[in-house]
Amino acid sequence: MEYTVEMILRSPSGYCMPFEETEEDVTLSLGYGEQTHPVTGEKFFHHGIDFPVSHRLLAALASGTVTAVGSDRTHGICQTIRYGKYEVTYGHLANVYAGFGQSVQAGEPVALSGRLLHMEVKFDGEELDPLEFLTMLYGNLKAVGLPDGQMQGGLEAPGIRTRYDKDRQEIETLMLRFLPRYLDDLRHGLYASPQRTEQSLRNLFTQAAARNYFFETMPSMGNPLGIGSRALPLACKVQELLIADFLDYLASRQGVFLSTVDDAVKKKSANKP
Repeated sequence: MEYTVEMILRSPSGYCMPFEETEEDVTLSLGYGEQTHPVTGEKFFHHGIDFPVSHRLLAALASGTVTAVGSDRTHGICQTIRYGKYEVTYGHLANVYAGFGQSVQAGEPVALSGRLLHMEVKFDGEELDPLEFLTMLYGNLKAVGLPDGQMQGGLEAPGIRTRYDKDRQEIETLMLRFLPRYLDDLRHGLYASPQRTEQSLRNLFTQAAARNYFFETMPSMGNPLGIGSRALPLACKVQELLIADFLDYLASRQGVFLSTVDDAVKKKSANKP
C-alpha cells in the first residue's frame, strides 16, 4: 500500500512513537511479510513487526479510542486502539492500562510490553506494513513544533534550516513512500552511504561532544540527547547530510529525482556505474 494525502493521520493531541528509546539501539527482531522460522526453517507470513523491548512502557500514538483488549495463543495479551481509520494492535503485553472504550491522547501510557512487543497496523480494514505507518507518524512528528526548540516525540527543532527547505514538502512526500525501503537497503547492505558522508557525520558528532552540546537540557522523548540552541548550526549540517544521502539513494537505486532537478543532472546520474 502506498500512502496518499488522505492516509496521513490527524490528531488534536499531537503524535508520539510507541515507546521511548533507551541508550541501547532498538531494532526489529522480526519484520513484516514472509519470514523464515528461526528453528524449523519453515516459511510463514508475519502480519506485523516485533521489537525486542522487554517490559517497556507503551504510549498512545495519537488521539484515539481503545477498541479491543483480549488475548490469543500467538500474541498473548493484546490491545487495539483506533486512530481515525487506523487500527494499531500491541501484542505480547505484560499489562494493559487503558481499557475497552477508553479515549486516549498522544503520549498517554496505555500498556506495558512483556518479553517483546508485537505490533500490527490496519487502515480502513486493510493490513499494511507497520514500518510504513511509523514512517508516516514520524513525518507528522516533524511537522508539529513545540516551545523551546523541541518536538513531541520527534527529532527535529523548528529552527533547523537546510538548503532543501524549498523542496521540503516534496521530500517529505518521498520519505512517506521510500524511507522504509531506504532503511531496509541500508540494513541489508544493498545501499551504502558514501564514505565522505559517514566521515562528515563522525566529525560533526565529535565536535558536538567536544563542545558539550549533549545533555545541555533535560533529555526527553523528542530530544533524547538534550541538545539546546547552541547546537543548532551543527544540527542543521547533520540534517542536510542525511537528506542529501536519502536523495542520493533515490537517484542511484530508485531512479527518482526531485522535480527541481534538471535533465542534465538526471542524465549524469544515469550514466554513473
